Amino acid sequence: MTKIAPKMYLSSGHSGCAGCCDAFAAKFTLMGTGPNCIVVNPTGCLEVMSTPFPLSSWKVPWIHSLFENGSAVASGVEAALKALGKKNDIKVIAIGGDGSTMDIGIGAISGAFERGHDFTYVCMDNEAYMNTGIQRSSGTPYDASTTTSPAGKFSFGNPRPKKNMPAIIAAHGSPYVATTSIGFPRDMIRKVKKATEIVGPTYIHSHAPCTTGWGFDTSKTLEIAKLAVETGLWPMYEMEYGEIMQVRRIKDPRPVEEYLRTQKRFKHLFTMEGGEKEIQKIQDSADWNIKHYGLK
Repeated sequence: MTKIAPKMYLSSGHSGCAGCCDAFAAKFTLMGTGPNCIVVNPTGCLEVMSTPFPLSSWKVPWIHSLFENGSAVASGVEAALKALGKKNDIKVIAIGGDGSTMDIGIGAISGAFERGHDFTYVCMDNEAYMNTGIQRSSGTPYDASTTTSPAGKFSFGNPRPKKNMPAIIAAHGSPYVATTSIGFPRDMIRKVKKATEIVGPTYIHSHAPCTTGWGFDTSKTLEIAKLAVETGLWPMYEMEYGEIMQVRRIKDPRPVEEYLRTQKRFKHLFTMEGGEKEIQKIQDSADWNIKHYGLK
C-alpha cells in the first residue's frame, strides 16, 4: 500500500540554515495543528528566514509580532475570533524562541495565561539568541559558551542553570504543559495536537539543537536532539494542571559526555583545567532529572 506523505504547511525555499531546528519545529507544529490555524510569530530566526519580503513560506495565516509581545498578539487574535464567533473553528498558535519566550516576552506570556486565553504557545528552545549573534539567554545550559558568556581563562561559560519555563507555566494553572524535542517528531506532533484540542492556555516546550550556534555538522541536528533526551539532560513529560501525568522513560541513560562532545559550545570542557569537574556537575543534573521525573 502506498503511503501518502503528510501535507506541509511550511514550504521549502526558506533561507534557514541546512539542518535548521526552527524549520523542523515549525513543520512539526503545523502537522499537529492542521491548516485551520493562525500563527503568531515573534521576531527571531524563524520569522526572518521564513518571510523575506515580499515572500513567505507559510501556507497558513501568519502574523509577525514584536520580540516581546507574541502572547499579547495571540490573545488579541483569540479575542477577535471569539467576537466573530469563529474560535471553535480556528486554532491560535504562538511560536517563539527561547529568548522571546523565557526572557523578553515572559511578561506577555504570564498575562495571557493568567487571563485564560484559549491558545497554544510553542517554544522552540535552541538555548541562545541565535538570530542576533548567539548571545546567552535564560535557556542557555550551564557551562555553554556563547558570545556574551564566553569560555576562557576566567570562565567555563554560562554560570547559571537553565530556567525551568515549563514549571513557571504550570504554576499559572495551565491545563496542559508538555516538553518535547524535534528529535522525536511523532511525539511533538501528538503533543501539539493534544494541546490545541484542550480549552485554555496550553504550552509546548520543544528542544531544538541549532547547528550554527551550537557548532555541529548540519546533518546531525536530529541525532543530537535525541542524544539530549537519552542522557537525561532533556526530560520529556506531560503535565495537567501542574501534575506530571506521563514521561518518556530512558532504559539505559547515556553519559552526558557523549552529548557534550558533539558540540563546539562545550569543547572547552575537554581542554581546560578543571573541565572534568564541570562535566561531572552536568552529569549530576542529568541524574537529578532522571530521578526527579522518574525517567528510568
